[in-house]
Amino acid sequence: MKQEHCANTPPMGWNSYDYYDTTVNEEQVKANADYMAAHLKAFGWEYVVVDIEWYAYDAGSIRERYQYIPFWKVEMDAYGRLLPCPQRFPSAEGGKGFAPLADYVHALGLKFGIHIMRGIPREAAHRHLPVYGSSVKANEIADPSNICAWNPDMYGLNPACEGAQAYYDSLFALYAEWGVDFIKCDDICRMDMPSARAEIAMLHRAMARCGREMVLSLSPGPAKIEEAWYYAQHANMWRITDDFWDHWDSLKDMFDRCELWQRHVSPGCFPDCDMLPLGKIGKAFGNERDTGFTRTEQVTMMNLWCIFRAPLMVGAELTKLDDWTTGLLTNETLLKCVQNGGTPKLLCRDEESAVWMNEDSVDGSIYLALFNLGEQERRLFPEAAALLANGVSLMGKKMRSAWDGAYEAGKMRHDVSVVLPPHGSVFWVWR
Repeated sequence: MKQEHCANTPPMGWNSYDYYDTTVNEEQVKANADYMAAHLKAFGWEYVVVDIEWYAYDAGSIRERYQYIPFWKVEMDAYGRLLPCPQRFPSAEGGKGFAPLADYVHALGLKFGIHIMRGIPREAAHRHLPVYGSSVKANEIADPSNICAWNPDMYGLNPACEGAQAYYDSLFALYAEWGVDFIKCDDICRMDMPSARAEIAMLHRAMARCGREMVLSLSPGPAKIEEAWYYAQHANMWRITDDFWDHWDSLKDMFDRCELWQRHVSPGCFPDCDMLPLGKIGKAFGNERDTGFTRTEQVTMMNLWCIFRAPLMVGAELTKLDDWTTGLLTNETLLKCVQNGGTPKLLCRDEESAVWMNEDSVDGSIYLALFNLGEQERRLFPEAAALLANGVSLMGKKMRSAWDGAYEAGKMRHDVSVVLPPHGSVFWVWR
């Protein structure tokens, strides 16, 4: 069984990918962890996650040609388990792995996470390395026809082979020794390779056996809605989209995805809308830039992620956040909904608008988020009939805007409305 006490609320943290791609190093991870501890930890932000190819030598050195250099040198132990590249993570020298960096993050009162690819390194199979805890070799459990379409590092495992589970068990035992708290496993969530579904269960078993509480996040999406129960049984987060970037069309599309997955948000189980591309992003892609979202669209993104209670992972370089973006990430009303809310509900939706609600499980507050998805200014209402159908009445309650805390209206009627700009939104709390 999944660890029921793990990630009872949506995980919140920082991931290195949107800014650093494959290139992040130890100094940069520490700098972002320091910033989180000083400025965000008090608001619930806690995970520091090193994303893809931390084991690769020369990562990003020919980015104009390859995101992942084909069949390049990787750091690996005698049992085919990838280790941090000492070029970028010098504290990993001598077989220490990520333990020293995890210790640093833990000393700040934060949690440490890593990205992994599904399967076993191709080099381990080619070298016929032994599998720790098993009598078989890496080439016996690897399936050379089962490969990732976009990353050249791994073969998928053959779940029917003796020793395949032992390999995952040995991985998670190693990660537990390092002090890892969060695993993001890639090339697995959308189950477009023959062993992916079985490998999800293998990851889950390995995590349960390792003796350390960890969050399991599955990527990339879109996840299969018909497999919702399976994700919930085996993981804490699963991506409902492919990589999400800072384009309005992608954000508008997320309203469809959240509508599809709304009933599957529950303690320990969170459909994942992907990272928040805020602040400075894109350095390793050739040009550091500010997010392409307008400020209005950034507020809309935060309002949707928080009313939906999606995991919150920031992709920006934290040390370069401005005061406005920091304020976006530390809005106490929105984060209270993330931490205390229940299952989100879409009250109404058309091509131009959406109205979502959630309810605070601690104090009974009602959260409402209204969205203008169109290209013209529009007046929106909270849909009284839909609220009443869900057993919610706003009569006699006081309303406050999450983004304008000074505004306090007296006793509100059901016919309250708001005029929103194109792509704009409002987040209200009634109590």
